[in-house]
Amino acid sequence: MAKVLFIVSGATYWVLKDGTRYATGYWAEEFANPYKILTDAGHSVVVATPGGTTPNVDMMSLRPSMAGGEQGALDLEAIIRDAEVMRRPLQLSDVRLEDYDAVYLPGGHGPMADLAFDADAGRLLTAQLESGNPLFIVCHAPAALLATRIHGVSPFKGYKVTGFTNEEEEGVGLAPRATWLLETDLKEKVEVDYSRGPIWEPYMVEDRNLVTGQNPHSAAVLGKRMLEILKK
Repeated sequence: MAKVLFIVSGATYWVLKDGTRYATGYWAEEFANPYKILTDAGHSVVVATPGGTTPNVDMMSLRPSMAGGEQGALDLEAIIRDAEVMRRPLQLSDVRLEDYDAVYLPGGHGPMADLAFDADAGRLLTAQLESGNPLFIVCHAPAALLATRIHGVSPFKGYKVTGFTNEEEEGVGLAPRATWLLETDLKEKVEVDYSRGPIWEPYMVEDRNLVTGQNPHSAAVLGKRMLEILKK
């Protein structure tokens, strides 16, 4: 069975334009669905965060309105509660990529606050891309691609990528308040070949060993694709 590394944000807030600390973390659905898909199939998951900080779930992602109803929220809570790996994360600086068969990054606004500026995250993503081993990234987690730039150039330049859209950021009311927008910076600073689907609909892009998803509903699609690739 395979061993998958989850690189998760350790952030608890994201600073907005006016200095407000916007409470955040990782998005429940984006951790829980792929985690359950992988572990139900017998694969193991190891979590790593900047500094080994225990990841913080964005409480908004556990609201029934965000989780597909009351039962959906309870199901996500149960998966997270039972996921012991979330309570004893590795430090990103201690990760040995050769120990893992694939790498996955869930989103939430947390990565906009830490992984986007984390040198270890940048180093690990660059090494995983170069290794040819599978790299899966969803929603806001492509923010970590900004940390792969050396002298302004990223190895992900020209790769086909998706991620949380500016339109979706407007939909949650944060676009005018944010210091930067993921879609804009992926295009302008990482220079990826960005594409997107309809807002809030699952959308996945695959380019060589890199697989990205647009939004929370894309996480389960990435989880299933991970299973298919790990079977090869």
